[in-house]
Amino acid sequence: MNDSKRPANCNTNGPCAWCTIEFIALHVCILGICGVLIGALWVQFFEREFPCPLCLLQRMGMMLATLGPVFILAHGHRTRVQGFSVMGAGFGMSIIGAVCGMMMSTRQVLLHIEPGDPGYGTPVMGMHLYTWALVVFIVILLVSGLMLIFGREPVIRPRSPETADAIDADPNYRPPMHWFTKLTFAIFGLIMLVNVVSAFFESGFNLFQDDNPTSYRLLESKPESSE
Repeated sequence: MNDSKRPANCNTNGPCAWCTIEFIALHVCILGICGVLIGALWVQFFEREFPCPLCLLQRMGMMLATLGPVFILAHGHRTRVQGFSVMGAGFGMSIIGAVCGMMMSTRQVLLHIEPGDPGYGTPVMGMHLYTWALVVFIVILLVSGLMLIFGREPVIRPRSPETADAIDADPNYRPPMHWFTKLTFAIFGLIMLVNVVSAFFESGFNLFQDDNPTSYRLLESKPESSE
């Protein structure tokens, strides 16, 4: 074994405890945001409340923020990819997505900040969804900052000594993806697909969305009859 190639925080005799913590934390980040998006879809499909344009942009911000942990997990043990830090690029995406989403959610909060304004949609546990979205984006920023400060490179799945030896022998070796990681990616991909399809059905082929949508415009559009 070439221990000089191991990160200092990794135990050469077994799995690295900090790597295990980061492995779990990254999955919690992805699944946590997926849970928020599932809640928004529940309100849309079961409560019959259509997302407004700002709501859709906030969902896009959450999905962009989720791509950061996905990027890190997808690159396994690698510290850098084509000169870029895996941790820096991943959490950089999360920070950009959170900042963009925070701008959209803050905008919507300010639109309904006047006393007596009922807000858009039904409140959930005392706050509207766009207010909860602002809280989520703030949490994403805090978590991303903490992971950049305390995180270690490389971030790898809990590994066996055999996997560690294979990484030492070949820096480009990619350990098999954990089944839980595959499941997490599948859940996130499905949620992204549902959001894209639902947004298309809600907007149809129109360039602009209604401020207060009440239907799926694609289903209402009728082809022009030729005379």
